[in-house]
Amino acid sequence: MSDFWICIGDIHDEIARIKDIPELAQARGVIISGDLTMAKGAAAARRVLDAIEAINPVVFAQIGNMDKPEVTDFLQEKGCNIHRSVAALTPEVAVMGVGTSGITPFNTPSETPDETLGEWLDETYTQASQYDAAVVVVHDPPFDTKCDDLGNGVHVGSKAVRAFIERVQPPVVLCGHIHEARSVDTIGNTTVVNTGMLSEGGYAKLTVSGKDVRIELCSM
Repeated sequence: MSDFWICIGDIHDEIARIKDIPELAQARGVIISGDLTMAKGAAAARRVLDAIEAINPVVFAQIGNMDKPEVTDFLQEKGCNIHRSVAALTPEVAVMGVGTSGITPFNTPSETPDETLGEWLDETYTQASQYDAAVVVVHDPPFDTKCDDLGNGVHVGSKAVRAFIERVQPPVVLCGHIHEARSVDTIGNTTVVNTGMLSEGGYAKLTVSGKDVRIELCSM
């Protein structure tokens, strides 16, 4: 028997298209890769989660660089935070997250040195090692992929995220952050998906069957 999850990110307060996501009500739940808000805090994040939970009550989420740090506390209180944390999708498969992003030129609310992102990934993956497989959710995409291309051939993703993927080879990595880079790519045996901005219709469908995991990029 297969379960499927809807994966979204880069919502930025724009909740109008949530109701347009196909099969949202039928999904096992929703996974959010970050940027629920546009440089806002818990109240704005609550508005986003309320809109999703009105259709599907099961959500796992983490902050992106555009969410204030207090959003992590809000998600933790709700029991749905995956930033630097692990949750079970099934008895065999975990979801683990590392949110925020590397340092940007824009001084956004939640930025983290790339080396620290790598340390957080290693620490969190240790928690996930009891499972047969782990779906890795990062906000910052791995460097030098389709998923971090600004559209002009310039790559701005995380070298630490890429190094982690190359070493660990999780089956699926979900990311966002670079809106122009909605795409699917591979690093070794890992499928990497950047869903792009929700307001532009991007989402992904994650299917879990036993310990097997696969993901497809979709568009409304």
